[in-house]
Amino acid sequence: MPARVRAAYRAEMRAARAASDADDRWRHLERAHILSQPWPWPHTVNHAAMFALAVAQRDRREALGQVVRIIVAAPGSALGRYPEGNTGRARIGLTQPMPVPDDLAALLRPAT
Repeated sequence: MPARVRAAYRAEMRAARAASDADDRWRHLERAHILSQPWPWPHTVNHAAMFALAVAQRDRREALGQVVRIIVAAPGSALGRYPEGNTGRARIGLTQPMPVPDDLAALLRPAT
């Protein structure tokens, strides 16, 4: 994971932990998810954080969806088989690509 992506990923994960509002926590975790997709360990850690939030909210559907995603995150990243831009939530299909926000796309673009 390039340093600039790692810094942004960590900032989003910290912001998620610090947010007092659940919607803000999810928004930061979703952004961190988009940044983490190409890398197995951060991608899996992100889904574990999503699982923890779903459990804290007693959202069984989301928690179950995150269990499935925890299982497939590392292999999907390692094989380059992940839906770019997908926010990682259970309400979004596992294989559904989504538009990447411009600021995150700029971070994910290879340095030239």
